[in-house]
Amino acid sequence: MKRVVSFAWLLMIVGFGNAQGVSKRLGDAVRALENDSQMQSAIVGIYVADQKTGAIVFERNARIGLAIASSQKVITSAASLELLGTGYRYKTELAYDGQIANGTLTGNLYVVGYGDPTLGSWRYGNTKEQVILNKWSSSLHQSGIKQVNGNITAFNRNWESQTIPGGWIWDDIGNYYGAGVSAVNWRENQYDLKLRSGNRAGDKVTIVSTLPKLYHINFTSELTTGKPGSGDNAYIYLPPYATNGFIRGTIPPGENAFTISGSFPNPGLQLTSVLTDEFRKQGIEVASAVNGNDIKQLPDITNLTTHWSPPLDSLNYWFLKKSINLYGEALVKTLGYEKKNEGSTEAGLSLIKDFWKSNGISSTSLNIIDGSGLSPQNHVTAQALVKVMLYARSRPWFSSFYNALPEFNGIKMKSGTIGGVKSFTGYVGGYTFALIINNYNGSSAEMVRKMYRVLDVLK
Repeated sequence: MKRVVSFAWLLMIVGFGNAQGVSKRLGDAVRALENDSQMQSAIVGIYVADQKTGAIVFERNARIGLAIASSQKVITSAASLELLGTGYRYKTELAYDGQIANGTLTGNLYVVGYGDPTLGSWRYGNTKEQVILNKWSSSLHQSGIKQVNGNITAFNRNWESQTIPGGWIWDDIGNYYGAGVSAVNWRENQYDLKLRSGNRAGDKVTIVSTLPKLYHINFTSELTTGKPGSGDNAYIYLPPYATNGFIRGTIPPGENAFTISGSFPNPGLQLTSVLTDEFRKQGIEVASAVNGNDIKQLPDITNLTTHWSPPLDSLNYWFLKKSINLYGEALVKTLGYEKKNEGSTEAGLSLIKDFWKSNGISSTSLNIIDGSGLSPQNHVTAQALVKVMLYARSRPWFSSFYNALPEFNGIKMKSGTIGGVKSFTGYVGGYTFALIINNYNGSSAEMVRKMYRVLDVLK
């Protein structure tokens, strides 16, 4: 009697054979990587799973917590899309107290923030700086306000006063990628600093200008001119709420407008200072901009206008595509505020960890202290990263998540880079993967090329 072998059974046998082949090739590629001279004191963590079944295809050191840098953003992203929803929008209110009579407001203006990281951002048409300024100026004109016998204050206390997560290093704070996040943010809390170097190594570097204009901040340049081809080795040291900053390091010789980017130490005060100048240009007199950090509770206020951010799926696009740390820290505090009525990093991270624990990721494999991966104290396992990516693939918002992932080496994946750390997590050829290296030596670019050789096995 003839035996009939089903087509499905044949497919299963072929699939099993392919998985075995990929597993062997991955093993060979990982061993070659581990034996590389750049890996003498390093560790590699890798976990590869079948996208459809979740079955393990290959793993090495996959349950050891490692620093993963910005690959950690997928953890914050997926949790936020699920818990807040793709249509979630931030609001920012312009309001006043007191009374309006004969064109004069006897009272104060308030910018009431709820954490919008896109307010004044250049990435969207309706969030650009001048668009916001024009909208708020128009709201005063429409209310008949021609003079304000009071101040403009940014109300930040819907969130905690601490703007920087614990564990961020001194060399990052003050630079654009280390911007702190407040309930009131402005221009992604970022400015440019233009510098002029000398013609010889060791010459003094001077500050030419800032864009935009900075208020209430003084800089001391301790920069020197570096050797030709030395690149950007300049760092801004200006912690939250400070008014005096230092710039240290080197920039190349012969530069007349060399640009580095920093972060506002007090974005609320920067915004209200900008607003004060703008209102005066529009013929509306205002007493002054003041620091609102001491205001713990708002008085009775009347809303003039409310600005709404783009939806979360749009924010998430830039969060992952351009790896904006500010957006990640804003999302963490937003989760805390919306779900626990506490706009703090601690509350948001607690919620994120509980969320992933309920979805099969143990707390020991997700040791995180921020939402963006900037702290070297974060430690996450490769297995946990893959579980996050598999979870995202199962959700109705997956297309928004997937489209936001950058593409490197022909693969949709998120990357992470800090000193001695390189990581990737993404999707390729029917597989979901995470590949992490800690404590490698030598060139980052060379290390990336060698990691690509491992991932090419999955194509």
